[in-house]
This record gives sequence, C-alpha cells and structure tokens, in this order.
Amino acid sequence: MTSVAEILKGDRLAISRLLTEIENGTSEGKRTLNELFPHTGKAHIVGITGAPGTGKSTLVNRLAYEYRHPSRDRPPLSVAVVAVDPTSPFSGGAVLGDRIRMRDVAGDPGVFIRSMASRGSLGGLAQTTAGLVQVFDAAGFEVILVETVGAGQAEVDIVDLAHTTLVLEAPGMGDDVQTIKAGILEIADILVVNKFDRPGAKNTLRFLKNMLRQFDPEERYELHHGQRSPFPDLPITESEKNKPGWDPPILTTIATSGEGVSELVERITNHRNFLLSSKRWSLKEERRIKREMDTMLQRELLIKWRDSTSSTLYQRTLKKLVKREISPQRAVQFLLEGDQ
Repeated sequence: MTSVAEILKGDRLAISRLLTEIENGTSEGKRTLNELFPHTGKAHIVGITGAPGTGKSTLVNRLAYEYRHPSRDRPPLSVAVVAVDPTSPFSGGAVLGDRIRMRDVAGDPGVFIRSMASRGSLGGLAQTTAGLVQVFDAAGFEVILVETVGAGQAEVDIVDLAHTTLVLEAPGMGDDVQTIKAGILEIADILVVNKFDRPGAKNTLRFLKNMLRQFDPEERYELHHGQRSPFPDLPITESEKNKPGWDPPILTTIATSGEGVSELVERITNHRNFLLSSKRWSLKEERRIKREMDTMLQRELLIKWRDSTSSTLYQRTLKKLVKREISPQRAVQFLLEGDQ
C-alpha cells in the first residue's frame, strides 16, 4: 500500500508502484490520486508532439539533460518524463522503447522516466496519462515532459494537458500540402524544426514561416492571442481578449548533438512566464481540470450504462443494426431508453 507521505517525499519506489496502480485503474490508485490532488498544480507541463520520425524521444532526452545541466545561467530543475507508446490493435502489446533514446539522463536522481502504453486511446495520449502527470506534480518534479504517441494530424489531446505544447517537424517527412493539413500545427505554442542538419531542412523552415504569414491572424493565432477559447463552454472574457498574446516562434534543433536545445528551453521558460504574467496560467489550469473531469465523467457513465443494460437487449439491437433493420441512431435510442 502506497502512502501519500512517500509520494510527497519523492520516494521513487513508491512512485513506481503508484504509477502502475493508476495505469491498471485499481481502487488503490484512485484513492491515492484523490489524496494527492491538493498537492498538485506547481509543475510546468510541457507536451512534445509530432509525426513519427521527427525525433521526439531524442529531443526529450536533450531537453531533460539541458534542464539538469543548463548551459546558461539557469538553476537545474528536476524533470519527469511520461513517454506514451502506441499499443498494437492486434496483440495489445507495446514496445515502450522511448527510454532507449534517453540514455543521457538515465541514472540521474533528478530525472524520472516512465513509459506507458496508449492502450487503444486516440489523440496521442492514454486515458491515465493525466493521472501519472498528477503523481509527478505532487512528488515535486518541477518540469514534466509528456511525449505523445506520434500518430500524426489528429494528435491534439496534448493541448488539453500541457501548459506549453511543442510541435515537431522534420525535413523529408512529407510534402508541403501534408504540412498544411496537419491540425497539430494549430496547437503549437512553439514550432520546432528538428534534424536541421538534414537535406531540405532550410526549405522546411522557409515553408513553415511562409505558411504562418499566409494564415489569417484570427485563424492561426486566435488561440494564442485570446481571440477564441478552445473550449466553447468556457468562453474567453472581454478583458482576456485585450491582453497581449503569444506569437508561436519557429526554432531549429539538432537533437542528436544538442544544437539549439538551450535556446528551446529558453523559449519554453519564456512561454511559462508569459502564462503567469498574463494570468492565463490559472485559466489554462481551470480548463485542463474541467476537460479531465468531463473525460472521466464520460468514462464512468459508460461503465454504469453497461452495468445497467441487459446484454440480451444489446445483442438483439446489434443484430438489427447489422441487418440494416434500424439505423445507428435508432439503435442508440433503443439502448438508452431500454426499448424491447
């Protein structure tokens, strides 16, 4: 049984046990999370997302190293890494190999690396990722790096969890049209062109800059300038609209050598300071907590509905649907109303 006191003291073995409990959805894990929640809200959560092959894991390794061994006049910070790996839809297994690329910080007592499987969740994260982040937050880690699966254009759930979202691009990852379609560009607080030593890197950088210039500011920057809330049920107030916004910069890095990483950490820190000075940190926290509560509520309601619904009714309705005797909309209506 893991005690809250052990987590608050940063006991690594206790943290590991609790993370496993949370991933498995045990009652013990949920109980401990409930007790830890009042101790959260201090860490800077940084999300790293992008298509497979952009070098996310290598960059996370270099970011963690830079936070621990700053090359500029910054104090070293404790870092937790949550790396989400895709789960096979066939075998149900996951490689969990992201930590292989994080050898530079392995063994550092100020770094905790945890790999987890997505377990079929879409959007780049797992259902329990937020729970793991809360544990690290309560345990006193100052920076939490969350690396997403790397699913591609629809991988935007990280914006609901992170304070600062990095979107990685790399040369040779596709044509210009593919980049335009990528919805993840719209969630970037900082755009990063990684692998800048590769052929075509300058073209990728030039194209991204031109693309951002061509976007209407109300379309491209409205989330960062406070012109539109990403959560329609929590609209941005008039006073918030008048506050200066954040223009997402485009930086270049070579993660394998660490080139550009120090400047990237500087920009991440600047974004944190912007959120705090503009009072948007608390606003983002409120929306993040609300989204997490809504997600958990949907999950629990589905579980309760399944427990209260006859399996016979479900199978009968499913057969009618497969035979095209009823539409999917009617099938849902029957199941919700309990029609026979």
